[in-house]
Amino acid sequence: MKSIDRRGFLAAAGAACMAGKVQAQQQGADGIVSRTEILLGQSAVLSGQLGDAAQAVQSGARLVIDDTNASGGVAGRALRLIALDDELNPDKALANYRSLVLEQKVLACVCGTGAAPTMAGTGVLRENGVPLIGASAVTDSVRDKTRGVAYYVRASSLRELEALVQHLSTLGMARIAFVHLATAGGEEIKAQMQQVLAAQKLQLHASAGLGPDGAGAQQAAQLLATSQPQAVVLFMSGAAAASVMKATWQLGAAPTFYGMSIVSGETAAQLLGTQFRGLAVAQVTPYPWDGADPDAIRFRRLAQAAKVPVNYHSYEGYLAGRVTVEALQRTGRDLTRERLHATLRNMKMRVAGMDIDFTNSRHTGSRFVELVQVRQDGRYVR
Repeated sequence: MKSIDRRGFLAAAGAACMAGKVQAQQQGADGIVSRTEILLGQSAVLSGQLGDAAQAVQSGARLVIDDTNASGGVAGRALRLIALDDELNPDKALANYRSLVLEQKVLACVCGTGAAPTMAGTGVLRENGVPLIGASAVTDSVRDKTRGVAYYVRASSLRELEALVQHLSTLGMARIAFVHLATAGGEEIKAQMQQVLAAQKLQLHASAGLGPDGAGAQQAAQLLATSQPQAVVLFMSGAAAASVMKATWQLGAAPTFYGMSIVSGETAAQLLGTQFRGLAVAQVTPYPWDGADPDAIRFRRLAQAAKVPVNYHSYEGYLAGRVTVEALQRTGRDLTRERLHATLRNMKMRVAGMDIDFTNSRHTGSRFVELVQVRQDGRYVR
């Protein structure tokens, strides 16, 4: 009798142990992922004029989330995005990341915006082992400080400038001016511009700084009219770019204007109207209107069905979502923050003709940069 009881006890204990293992597999070894749901978090500027771009990025990421859920989710679990507005305020960003990580217990964060908010959240993300995937508008110096936490899908600012200057050098342009935001980030980009020019044995011909609201555009235009550069590279919003371009043309100067990816060509063209004379923009996201690429075609189909505008911002969010879901799927059923980090650190993939490679401790996965022209109607053409 005692022998039978002992065998029964061992069998029950074994069954309980196996059930515990199954539950751990379902929930994730760190208890973060539930049996039915995977939580993702976002802290970004989602309100006001500055929130338009981040909202578009989020809309693109949600296309992937909804499409994945419609196909059964990841390992049978549905994805859910919890998005919080930080208004580009570092203090609010820190509070948001604490809420997402410590209270909501998200597995990962996606599509953050801005250098200062990203830096503010890095500590809590690092302490709790939470990956941040696909943040944008983050300077290269902050990218370096977030190494081991963040995985950036878009190319770095330095890579963007290298492509621009190489293009200008190939065209034989040596008198190159730079007009930028008069912020810490703008000064960092200016220093990178000087570094890239020096590598081509060139010097910055002229430079000027503008306030985030475009204050100082007239003074910048006067400098350009006086110095007569062949090309002007812009690092600012589309509205500020339009102000500089218009004022420069009114003073009789006619340099060729080039925008970094931060410049919204649609906004500049809309504000300038019939006065628009052309603008080339360096894009770090592939062309969303590509008629042959399967990823671009699927993106447009999903966007049309969800009534999401097709543009570079929404496509950037879509691609960040694709990278996130691919990493989750490669990690497998036993989803934990640590395992997801390990997957990302060893991840290579190709999406929309763009190579993503986070191996060898790379915090930036892509080197893709493409110059496109902006038409008077605001459309981009290759």
